[in-house]
Amino acid sequence: GMLRREVARLARTLEAEGLMAESRKRALPGHPTRIGVVTSPRGKAIHDILRTLGRRYPLAEVVVAGVQVEGEGAAREIVRGLATLGAEPGVDVIILGRGGGSYEDLMPFNAEEVARAVAASPVPVVTGIGHEPDTSIADMVADLRASTPTAAAEAVAPDVAEVSRALAAQSVRLG
Repeated sequence: GMLRREVARLARTLEAEGLMAESRKRALPGHPTRIGVVTSPRGKAIHDILRTLGRRYPLAEVVVAGVQVEGEGAAREIVRGLATLGAEPGVDVIILGRGGGSYEDLMPFNAEEVARAVAASPVPVVTGIGHEPDTSIADMVADLRASTPTAAAEAVAPDVAEVSRALAAQSVRLG
């Protein structure tokens, strides 16, 4: 009860500041050349994200900032990961991901410093945190919320087969 009330209070504060406004959300790049990923280097989420990006859009380089995603110090590490990738030359979009867990496990994504780091990112941030019903404050301030880490990877990467078909169709029209 108390934890959920505190999260709701913070959400109202950030919303009043405009951090959740649709007007501040940026479009995702159509064909990113470098995709940043902030997540645990040991969790299932990183494997799902890398597999999905490799299958859908192997043309992009993936840059991973491995961070702790739960427990003491996780929020600080997530902020560091976002800042690192935001400063990395050529990163077009960042996925902030984590697999499912209890409400308490997902608390770093409800931290004010994480929300502000997501909002301050110089490139668009797509969140894929938890499972479908899970929604964190980071999701609310992100440029796009996906329901899972895999869905976040799908959102940032076009399907290379579709790109190939579109190019072939253009070639026929030009030829």
